[in-house]
Amino acid sequence: MLRIAVLDDYQYAAATYADWSRLPESVEVVEFADHLADADALVRRLAPFDVVVAMRERTPFPRAVLERLPNLGLLVTTGGRNASIDVAAAAERGIAVCGTGAHPPGTAELTWALVLAVARHVTEEDAAVRAGSWQHTIGTDLAGGTLGLLGLGRLGERVARIGQAFEMDVVAWSANLTDERAAEVGVRRAGSTDELLEAADVVSIHLQLSDRTRGLLGARELGLMKPTAILVNTSRGPIVDEAALVHALREGTIAGAGLDVFDVEPLPRHSPLRELRRAVLTPHLGYVTARTYEVFYRDAVDDVAAWLAGSPVRVLEA
Repeated sequence: MLRIAVLDDYQYAAATYADWSRLPESVEVVEFADHLADADALVRRLAPFDVVVAMRERTPFPRAVLERLPNLGLLVTTGGRNASIDVAAAAERGIAVCGTGAHPPGTAELTWALVLAVARHVTEEDAAVRAGSWQHTIGTDLAGGTLGLLGLGRLGERVARIGQAFEMDVVAWSANLTDERAAEVGVRRAGSTDELLEAADVVSIHLQLSDRTRGLLGARELGLMKPTAILVNTSRGPIVDEAALVHALREGTIAGAGLDVFDVEPLPRHSPLRELRRAVLTPHLGYVTARTYEVFYRDAVDDVAAWLAGSPVRVLEA
């Protein structure tokens, strides 16, 4: 019997959003709703499996893990790319690696949920109303303010257009952003991250994590932001120096933060971020929507079926 492990399926969604019965009867699908951070425990769990379906980058697959999984023949990641998989090491061991399609709007929509939640103190006022209280905060207006986007790719563009609908002036920066690309979206290109941070009332991050972007916003950069400004990160946690951000929020040097991503996920129980009223926290929900999961798990089943049939599988994006 061929065995398939579906990892980090926190809501047991795989069975709901795809028809696994399309695979041969000799296939067994096992869903795991917990996350294993320990490599030894992960190897012990996956040793009997021929196929692994990974949910985005929740569980890394470096060479040291792949070399200890002799039965693994196919590794499917949801989404089109996954920086936490050592694709070269997999190829050396004859492990096929493939991805799935995606549904782009989810992360952009969550970005604006976080912007609004921080700007209008939604979580704080919700808790106050439930406790029998009434009106403690004064909200921040978005119309007429400046939205600063670090990154103007597919997600950044979606966020920009929503910002324009809120009547915000939009400015963007990335290392490779050109005036022509900015003009296509109807935004201004900042000359530097410093220029963007000094001007923006809302800063939203839409960059890929790389050696160049890791720690991009540290204590110095956060210190350039207005004390009334909001930072939102739905990209990757390590782009922001988490300790510096905690300090800025504690000291009130920025007004608040909306965070969907963290240095360590799931967020450790004793993380100081949990204690900060100026922060709105969500558990990496950007892509966690019904339509996204329909695409992810439908395509994952298609990938397994193609691999079993000896047909080409969906190749990961570079």
